[in-house]
Amino acid sequence: MPETVLFKTEQHSSRADVASYLRTVADRLDAGDAVSLESGEESITMDPPETVEFEVKAEREGPADGPGELSLELELEWDENGGDGSLSIG
Repeated sequence: MPETVLFKTEQHSSRADVASYLRTVADRLDAGDAVSLESGEESITMDPPETVEFEVKAEREGPADGPGELSLELELEWDENGGDGSLSIG
């Protein structure tokens, strides 16, 4: 199934800033509110349903015999029509 990126941003942030962002997203989800993402001219608001698929992934990219790059990905997925689409928080 083809993927269309609706919103993407990357920036260097402190751990404290990332934690604050994640708390805001968690608070919105807990309250049943929509989640708005904004960066410069780009913005999107998504309203996840009560039940979503939650994926947590830890990855290492790079050579097996040298330093690489580590990542932690958190993803919520749901269908636009009640089953499977995706929102990536990253």
